[in-house]
Amino acid sequence: MRIIFLGPPAAGKGTQAKMIQDRTGIPLIVMGDILRAAIQKQDEIGKAAETYVKTGALVPDDMIIKIIMRRLTEPDCQQKGFLFDGFPRTIAQAEALDHEMSAQGTKLDAVLYYKIPDEVAIARISGRRTCRKCDAVYHIVNKPSKVPNHCDLCQGELYQRDDDKTEVMQNRLIAYHKKTAALVEYYQQKGILGYIDASQSIEGILQETLRTLNLQ
Repeated sequence: MRIIFLGPPAAGKGTQAKMIQDRTGIPLIVMGDILRAAIQKQDEIGKAAETYVKTGALVPDDMIIKIIMRRLTEPDCQQKGFLFDGFPRTIAQAEALDHEMSAQGTKLDAVLYYKIPDEVAIARISGRRTCRKCDAVYHIVNKPSKVPNHCDLCQGELYQRDDDKTEVMQNRLIAYHKKTAALVEYYQQKGILGYIDASQSIEGILQETLRTLNLQ
C-alpha cells in the first residue's frame, strides 16, 4: 500500500502512521528523517541539501523529490509500499510526486486527512510538557508525570516548549490551514481522500483508520 497521512499539528497522524507501520510492516517515511539521512550520506544531493538546511532556507522541491524518489526505490518500499508522514506539503510537491510515481508505473492508494477542531488541537498541544534531559513527552491531563513537573524516566525538569504555547499553536494552525486546504481538495478530486475524525481517543482513531484502509 502507498498511503499519505495529512493533518494539522496535534491531530495524531504521526502516532497513527507508526501504529499502522507496526501492524503491517509497511515502511514509514518521515520527511525530516530521510532528509537528515541524505545529509549524513554526504553524497552530491546530501551536500546540496545541507547547504540549505544550515542557512535555515527551505530545501527546493526538486531536491526534495529526488531524495524521496531515491528512498522509494529501496527494496522495502518496492516490496511493501510506503506510509508518508509530513509530505507532500504543497500542490507542487504533490504534482511532482504523482509525476515521478507515474513514471515508475505506480500510484497512491489512499490519502488520509486527520480532521480535528482547532480548539481540541490547541488543548492537546498546550498541555504538552517535555523533559529537559531526555526529551520524554507528557501531557498535564492525558499523560501526567507521577511527580509533578519531573520526568518519570530521568527525573529531569518538565517544561513547555515555545512552539507548544497557545498563541504559537494558533498561528501554526492558521498557516497550516492556508497551506493545506488546496492539498486536501487536490486529493479529494482524485477520489483517494479519506477523512478521519481525529478528536477521538488514540484507539478510536486507529480503528477508524483501519476501517478506512480495509485493514481490519
